[in-house]
Amino acid sequence: MFRKLYWVAEKVSVKGKSEVLGVYTSIPNLIRHCLEVVDTHTLRISLTKLDSEESLLGTWHGPEFVGLLESVSPFVATDEFSPDQVQALKRSIESGQPLTNS
Repeated sequence: MFRKLYWVAEKVSVKGKSEVLGVYTSIPNLIRHCLEVVDTHTLRISLTKLDSEESLLGTWHGPEFVGLLESVSPFVATDEFSPDQVQALKRSIESGQPLTNS
């Protein structure tokens, strides 16, 4: 399936400077390559459409990522994300512990 939504992960410093850590096409990749390995206390993730001049669909700050799960639920109805993927995202956020410190 051609992905239309992309996750952008950034490390944000105390001074507000950001560094893009990665761009991911799926929740499983976001979890595997970002949430499981990066310190979520300095993490900001955004959801955006590909090739769009529209605003971001949302931006959330770690470690809690308040409102993220509620914001992605409409995309389950459009089959952009599956209920299982959203549950995996929820578990990853709730664990809040990277497997390693990058």
